[in-house]
Amino acid sequence: MSGTERRRRKERDIFDIFNELFRELQEEIDDFLEEVWRTRPFVPSELSEVSRKPIVYGFRIEIGPDGIPKIYEFGNVKRMPRGRITVVTDEREPLVDVYEEGDKIRIVAELPGVDENKIKVQALDERRILIEASNHDRRYRKELDLPAEVDIDSAEAVYKNGVLEITLKKKSTEKRVKEIRVKKE
Repeated sequence: MSGTERRRRKERDIFDIFNELFRELQEEIDDFLEEVWRTRPFVPSELSEVSRKPIVYGFRIEIGPDGIPKIYEFGNVKRMPRGRITVVTDEREPLVDVYEEGDKIRIVAELPGVDENKIKVQALDERRILIEASNHDRRYRKELDLPAEVDIDSAEAVYKNGVLEITLKKKSTEKRVKEIRVKKE
């Protein structure tokens, strides 16, 4: 074998590199799936139970002022601890955005296919809101932690075209100073 032939064999073209990369990736995926099925065996009855329910899952990523990304999930697929991978529930968690706007907090929740008289909004305390809604085949439930304390008596909610908007005034964080007059006895 001549020196030129040896050099060609040592040089790999781009297709060889991609083939090797895909082979390694496929091995990693196979190892992962093997581990999943080893720790949680497939049970056919679970598949038939899941197949009767619609599966709704989504997420949004928000990068906060500190630069750290936060992932918010919505839908009816929940991760469960202790070996169970996922559970499909009857209740969906709606997509919800919370906005701080000066002295107000605005909550926007997507609740498609629900009548406004089937929506229940509760202030659990000054920092938590519960949204529940249902219609014939859809149920939504979401408990929210608010970024600041609010005046629950100021709450207003409007529902239009499948979107619920709740507005609450923040509690005043201003420290009031009052001078107390001292009397002489």
